[in-house]
Amino acid sequence: MLDRDTWQEILGTIRKHKLRTALTALGVFWGIFMLVFVLGMGKGLENGVFRGFGDRAKNVMYVWPERTSQPYRGFQPGRRPQLRLEDITAIRQNIPEVQFIAPRLSIGSQPVYYKDIGDSYEIRGELQDMIRIEALKLHQGRYINELDIENSRKVAVLGERTAEVLFGEKGCIGQYIRIKGVEFRVVGVFGPMQVKPWTERDMEAVVIPLTAMYRTFGTGERVDYFICSAAPDVQVSTIEPKVRALLKKRHHVAPDDPQGIGGFNLEAEYQSIVNLFGGIRAFLWFVGIGTLLAGIVGVSNIMLITVKERTKEIGIRKAMGATPRSVVNMVLAESIAITSVSGYLGLIAGTFIIGGINYLMISNNLEPDNFYNPQVNFSVGMGAILLLILAGAAAGFIPAMQAARVNPVVALRDE
Repeated sequence: MLDRDTWQEILGTIRKHKLRTALTALGVFWGIFMLVFVLGMGKGLENGVFRGFGDRAKNVMYVWPERTSQPYRGFQPGRRPQLRLEDITAIRQNIPEVQFIAPRLSIGSQPVYYKDIGDSYEIRGELQDMIRIEALKLHQGRYINELDIENSRKVAVLGERTAEVLFGEKGCIGQYIRIKGVEFRVVGVFGPMQVKPWTERDMEAVVIPLTAMYRTFGTGERVDYFICSAAPDVQVSTIEPKVRALLKKRHHVAPDDPQGIGGFNLEAEYQSIVNLFGGIRAFLWFVGIGTLLAGIVGVSNIMLITVKERTKEIGIRKAMGATPRSVVNMVLAESIAITSVSGYLGLIAGTFIIGGINYLMISNNLEPDNFYNPQVNFSVGMGAILLLILAGAAAGFIPAMQAARVNPVVALRDE
């Protein structure tokens, strides 16, 4: 279709009408540029929001006690159940679809000392599964393990900011700290995957084995709340009603009481955001394609004008034996060439701008909460190229069919 003679004809037409061709190409360039730009920026917004989830498990649910709203079996409404460690054991024994379960008990802010250096930090009692679920990472040493739980070891894992205050640049692993006058050996330093307003508390916490908290501080086997994750290939939404029903039965809460056992499902929240960004992507494609269509309409109009201007030439071609197909190919080739070249330049420009924004963010260490790593996916690039080809063909189709229907006798008399 695009042989040497065809290219010579296309280039000749472009040189003859430089300004008109440039303005036409600008419409297609701008359409593709805006399509790539808005999709790239939309991807940055999506990455920023999903980055907020960190590396924590997405298939989890959080559970905590709430005041009941209904009377049940002699218990009055307004009662607040108290979760206990035996509830965690019951969930493990009765709901096999639960993979990890991580309870937490906090005794609030307490004085913590290393020698004469000290401050007040939140003291948390946990089991070993917490770091497998939450978006936490180890900077030094290790986290709580099973032997620590079984033997109620007096060990502690410090938040990174706690370690900085107490030890400075000195290594803290193996050193001893005092919590309410009781010594604990430091075995690790941890922190959040991302520093956010809601993760600041993790940086200033001290984590000890839950069983050591029970034995040392006499808290009883209480649990403030717990997090549980579903086993692979099991959605946490399927085990959520089982967990709630089991806890309501154990704590004498009415089965239909919407309160008593509270919590939320991170899987549902995560999926709602996935669906939201699916809708945003569809909207951005709609806006981008709409902008591109404006340019395509311009190409189609210019091709109609071109066919009108070349009516006599087309008549001579047909009189000399040119087939309608060859005439159609001639018009389509020019249309596709204009849209493809201008659109490809728009694709390059959009990708360059998105890459430049990402480079500036990295080089200036800018990390907005809800915007991260804007990018143009390979699928977006391939989709844009395919769209260019189809757009070029669509823009030239009507003018090409009009050219194919030119009557040679009438065309030769055209002035």
